[in-house]
Amino acid sequence: MLEIRPNCECCDKDLAPDSTEAMICTYECTFCVTCVNDILENVCPNCSGGFVPRPIRPKIARRPGLSINYQPPSVERVHTKYSIEELREFSVKVKHIKPEDR
Repeated sequence: MLEIRPNCECCDKDLAPDSTEAMICTYECTFCVTCVNDILENVCPNCSGGFVPRPIRPKIARRPGLSINYQPPSVERVHTKYSIEELREFSVKVKHIKPEDR
């Protein structure tokens, strides 16, 4: 089950559980769509994979016990350990390779 992290790991923008701006990689590194496009260029700075929109956990339990009320989102903020320059340098090396070929 996804943690549904509360912020962009790059710019620290709040990403509510129902945000359509949240993007994740296969390890659930979480970034806003602006940072993914403008800084990371669709390259996760941790695993080098690509990003997809983060799914939105349902607000209403249409199946017993399955909603955000039963599995609340994380409140722990995560921040990248890399500078903006380091993020850009890393993405330049990998962005030309399609995510499925990385």
